[in-house]
Amino acid sequence: MKEQSVMAKQILDMALQQAESDSWEALSLHQIASSLDISLDEIRCLYPQKDDLVEAWFDRADQAVLSEKASEEFAALAADERLRQVIMKWFFALHEHRRLTRQMLCYKFEFGHVHLQVLGIMRISRTVQWFREAALIDTQGLHRIIEEVCLTGIYLASFARWLADGSQNSRHTDRFLAQALKRVRTLKRV
Repeated sequence: MKEQSVMAKQILDMALQQAESDSWEALSLHQIASSLDISLDEIRCLYPQKDDLVEAWFDRADQAVLSEKASEEFAALAADERLRQVIMKWFFALHEHRRLTRQMLCYKFEFGHVHLQVLGIMRISRTVQWFREAALIDTQGLHRIIEEVCLTGIYLASFARWLADGSQNSRHTDRFLAQALKRVRTLKRV
């Protein structure tokens, strides 16, 4: 199993490297196989379709958020600050390949890729669920549902902003995210 995860990482790394030199659209799996001296079947066993590489890329961002144990200092922060830190950590995990991330999303939104768009909606929901867990949010019932809807909207708006944010350390996105989360906290009090 560990051997498979090493090979999966190598394939994804090679895909990112090759796509950086050209584009995500131009990336071909047979070039990856040739570069790694493996067969296409070895790639297919780990990544049955090209979009699975995109999912693996977003899984890396999820892993960056989830791999760290929450400290007491983190747990003592306000919920909106914990969420801000978690979401920004997710963005920072993707930072090295921001241009490719944009291209990957454009690939998913192509007219003939409805099946990828449906999976993308499930990916958004899963990521938001992990954000809530990593930020130690445990609301339930109707309050949780409303909170998830709001958080999903904030995440998507922040992600769109981050994709085009050229500021140092994505500070424009960070400021936008902090303000949006603070507004939701203020609304909860009303």
